[in-house]
Amino acid sequence: SLQYLDHETLSATFIDSSGQFVSSQVTGVSRNPYCGYEHQTLSSRERMEEDSLLAALQWQVPDVGPVPFLKSTDPSSSYFVILNSAAFFKVGSQLEVLVHVQDFQRKPKKYGGDYLQARIHSPKLQAGAVGRVVDYQNGFYKVFFTLLWPGKVKVSISLVHPTEGIRVLQHLQEEKPHRVYFKSLFRSGRISETTECNVCLPGNLPLCNFTDLYTGEPWFCFKPKKLPCSSRINHFKGGYLKGLLTATENAFFQSGVNIKMPINSSGPDWVTVIPRRIKETSNLELSQGSGTFPSGYYYKDQWRPRKFKMRQFNDPDNITECLQRKVVYLFGDSTIRQWFEYLTTFVPDLVEFNLGSPKNVGPFLAVDQKHNILLKYRCHGPPIRFTTVFSNELHYVANELNGIVGGKNTVVAIAIWSHFSTFPLEVYIRRLRNIRRAVVQLLDRSPKTVVVIRTANAQELGPEVSLFNSDWYNFQLDTILRKMFSGVGVYLVDAWEMTLAHYLPHKLHPDEVIVKNQLDMFLSFVCPVET
Repeated sequence: SLQYLDHETLSATFIDSSGQFVSSQVTGVSRNPYCGYEHQTLSSRERMEEDSLLAALQWQVPDVGPVPFLKSTDPSSSYFVILNSAAFFKVGSQLEVLVHVQDFQRKPKKYGGDYLQARIHSPKLQAGAVGRVVDYQNGFYKVFFTLLWPGKVKVSISLVHPTEGIRVLQHLQEEKPHRVYFKSLFRSGRISETTECNVCLPGNLPLCNFTDLYTGEPWFCFKPKKLPCSSRINHFKGGYLKGLLTATENAFFQSGVNIKMPINSSGPDWVTVIPRRIKETSNLELSQGSGTFPSGYYYKDQWRPRKFKMRQFNDPDNITECLQRKVVYLFGDSTIRQWFEYLTTFVPDLVEFNLGSPKNVGPFLAVDQKHNILLKYRCHGPPIRFTTVFSNELHYVANELNGIVGGKNTVVAIAIWSHFSTFPLEVYIRRLRNIRRAVVQLLDRSPKTVVVIRTANAQELGPEVSLFNSDWYNFQLDTILRKMFSGVGVYLVDAWEMTLAHYLPHKLHPDEVIVKNQLDMFLSFVCPVET
């Protein structure tokens, strides 16, 4: 059935990182107005950037009208074929895999738009790497892998969501950005009231405007009936809207049926890779230009970036030696709070100083007085789905960066993605634009400052989580992050590839072996191998 793949369809375009893509002519993308975001005063350069980001992320979902469940993508009847699997492959060569999707009636699908994830791996070697997926818009996909180690290498492809589910996720992103809602407590004396808050609020009830004066980041709460806006005490996650989908739509989000399900191979699902001859290997590792794909691979459970020599920090003393006399700022969501927790647990000299902050929220501080190390964690500004953040602690990352002098003993790491997955992309683009401006200014006044950005990662998905935190949403955020920070002079810890390439099940907060690799990468940027 391979004859379906005709030559006209081979004009697909590629994505720069982490997965899947289709053609991206930059035209003005028609977007729903949201919260006055269409009235932002942007320079022509910013406007062009936003248009090209949105254009590049247009997921080609066919306009086919409502599709019954039986005609949607069925991972168990879809299959993949390794092209020329009988051949021997050398380390460094490309492997191509053709994926053909079918519906629940075992009929071939005639359109694309499914979200697939792909990796190669050798379980005995604890080795793994991600692949690049190209959608030919006709029910066929091609996956490209670079073979990076010798041995028996297995291919795994999974369907994260069918096209029909992606259409639902797109609709939610555009039409129901309030599907996670937030609240604030207002209190003065004995009177207290709780009201709902968000990036913008419906209706014409009186509002408290908490828009940030420096960054212009919008934030509003409904005005309490009896209290002034200035009496706001805290911010917390209100909850998740229920009943978002119809019964038909729900069918596209079933665990064990069509969320993150493996697609099987119709022939062998592995190839044999032989080592290169010595004289061929010398240029392989570091010859890659920028935008290397994949950016790295696991071997014996250690991440090996392809453009950079990563050190192993296996001993707390190695970390102490690297960080001595330094101030390390960690800004962002709970996935970088994990770094704070790892460092304070792993390095005995780095002692947490109890600020009396709420658990899991912060801010947190750790000190090693002997080696003069200061480690700080602070969460990013709203929207943030933490339990309770005091109003006074709601700081925006850009403003925090503007308060840092910087220099060779200053290290900054930022992770900001997960709490933006329910909003239209403009909200995230604005946030990154503000942070990027502050990063550029910091590096301008103190060029020796090390600034590291931790990307998004894949996570465990069920029927409900998919509607709020799907990898498909985070993949979009991750693509925006990489494009917006390329060429800025920041280092990237590729948490996306580090979760997708690993054999452990995906989790919002990855397991310790993955976190250790992230930190080894981070610390290698701070203290590179002496060359």
